[in-house]
Amino acid sequence: MRYAVVIEKAENNYSAYVPDLPGCVATGATVSEAEAQIREAIEFHLEGLREDGFPIPPASSQVEYIDVVA
Repeated sequence: MRYAVVIEKAENNYSAYVPDLPGCVATGATVSEAEAQIREAIEFHLEGLREDGFPIPPASSQVEYIDVVA
């Protein structure tokens, strides 16, 4: 599966979340650390859903960049 992940700069670190998996979040001191942590969080989140008998949400979010003139 391939899920869209949003990584945002916070005041002192980076935070990451998965729009298709509400509650699946992670943080890291760097972008690469946040990426590693959210990958682990996704795996843990999906494992928990399976163990609890819930369906795995399909990856449905799209990410696009829009160019604008500022």
